[in-house]
Amino acid sequence: FPTFSSQLPDPAIEDQGKDYIRPILNKYAALCVRCPGYGTRTNTVVLIDSQGRVTFTERNMINADVNQWETSTYEFKLHS
Repeated sequence: FPTFSSQLPDPAIEDQGKDYIRPILNKYAALCVRCPGYGTRTNTVVLIDSQGRVTFTERNMINADVNQWETSTYEFKLHS
């Protein structure tokens, strides 16, 4: 079977449409996306320290209102 990986990345292909697609990718790749009809509704952070203690924090948007968020935090220890 032929492989195409030796032909990628192809600068000619990557260059096509870059002025159109790059702003779109940047908008949707942001830490917190805010667009009409689309956006971030949840943020999650998981921290694990060297003793196996875990802190799991999640922030959820309430009723699709960007000004209302509910935060939940759970802490536990990993079993070895």
